Amino acid sequence: MRGITKRFPGVVANDGVDFEAAAGEVHALLGENGAGKSTLSNILTGLYLQDEGTISLYGEPVRFHSPSDAIDAGIAMVHQHFRLVPPFSVAENIILGEHRAEARKLLVHPRQIERRVAELGRRYSVAVEPRARVWQLSVGEQQRVEILKALYREARILILDEPTAVLTPQESDALFETLRTMAAEGRTVIFISHKLHEVKAVADRVTVLRGGKSIATVVAAEATPRQLAAMMVGRDVELAARKERAAPPREDIAFEVEGLCVRGDRGEEAVRDLSLTVRSGEIVGVAGVAGNGQRELAEAVTGMRAPTSGTVTVAGRKLKTSDPRSAIAAGVAHVPEDRLGTGVAPSLSIAENSVLKSYRGRTVSSGPFLRWRAIGRHAVDLIHRYAVATPGPHLRARDLSGGNLQKLVLGREFSGQPKVLIAASPTRGLDVGAIETVHSYLREAASDGVAVLLISEDLDEILALADRVLVIYEGRITGAFDPGTATVEEIGLSMAGGERE
Repeated sequence: MRGITKRFPGVVANDGVDFEAAAGEVHALLGENGAGKSTLSNILTGLYLQDEGTISLYGEPVRFHSPSDAIDAGIAMVHQHFRLVPPFSVAENIILGEHRAEARKLLVHPRQIERRVAELGRRYSVAVEPRARVWQLSVGEQQRVEILKALYREARILILDEPTAVLTPQESDALFETLRTMAAEGRTVIFISHKLHEVKAVADRVTVLRGGKSIATVVAAEATPRQLAAMMVGRDVELAARKERAAPPREDIAFEVEGLCVRGDRGEEAVRDLSLTVRSGEIVGVAGVAGNGQRELAEAVTGMRAPTSGTVTVAGRKLKTSDPRSAIAAGVAHVPEDRLGTGVAPSLSIAENSVLKSYRGRTVSSGPFLRWRAIGRHAVDLIHRYAVATPGPHLRARDLSGGNLQKLVLGREFSGQPKVLIAASPTRGLDVGAIETVHSYLREAASDGVAVLLISEDLDEILALADRVLVIYEGRITGAFDPGTATVEEIGLSMAGGERE
């Protein structure tokens, strides 16, 4: 790709970008949210047509006018925002849009496709039930479907956007071996990740984008994570590392779950007799591979899903089950894993989203009438306090970048002065700078006495933030670890259902 430029109203997303990846290599693409990575990838996959510049494949100039052109050329991508049809099964989504001759036949054999999908899942450690409906899957499981879709099409050029978010360390290592095997077979792998140690582990070369421009291409082995992070954001950044907080956790139990059982969307028992406690000022990390009950746990303790049994207690007060208002009134804040679909109302403005949980309060309403000036002032204060990059409070939430959308959600939840914060995958898909900001907010909340339950598939994040680490497997807490002494391999083994030696 040479001199790629793509303009949108009011912004130049790609500004003369040069990017090349060789056959037989794993090439990492780094950059902050808004740096132009997604736009560049969308041009390569035929979703966008560049305004300027040229693309060549194996020395031959090409110009893609649609995604089918790119698919026919052997290019597949696992997008950050999934391209899935919720009512369809996993197998149906994988075969959807397939261009090879076998998929054009009038008679497609579903069981044969399901067997092949299951085999691919086992082979690449991204297993998902082939007959499950996509709407029944967690965000992490949906990402696995996208990975399987690309693998099913046997792409010669495979673009992976944050592919390890749902894998244990051992499974990530297995995927890296698979990517190296693909490269050794002559395929090209473009690896988009915010995890710098992963880039160092798997990539041959790294290209860094910043502000829509290509900053540098370096050999991965010759650059340190700190150097790569500095190139990404244009300044030195503090990489995720464990830090001691000024205020240690207190002894009082602020949040307690006892004997919780919850069913999933398919009727299965997703959470099984689960108990845990979190003290005031403590961050307890719940680590696990996606699909082991994390989503159901978060929704049950915040009142979004009815448990079949068990209790949730905040500051000695038992909450009503399946009653979000009870949880909110007790001081439970919630940062859901799907910030766009669940965390905000996408079509409403920043101002409207900022009071979604407090619009009944006297400061922003009078009887049945909202005080729009007060809401506007509240939104402006939130924007300034949490550094949300936006032209104003009237912008729709869906028009914010991922990092700024997460700042909006965190700001709204913290403005209610919570006693407990349930944070599910709070930095998924964010860049290094945004991750640094979100982590500082979580540490600050704990230092102020908030009990934080951090549910994440990012083991590095949990080890950097948590005072205690619990592992969830098949809906049960199967291990407890001290993050100061436990190894990544030890916790990863527990996440995969293994036992300590």
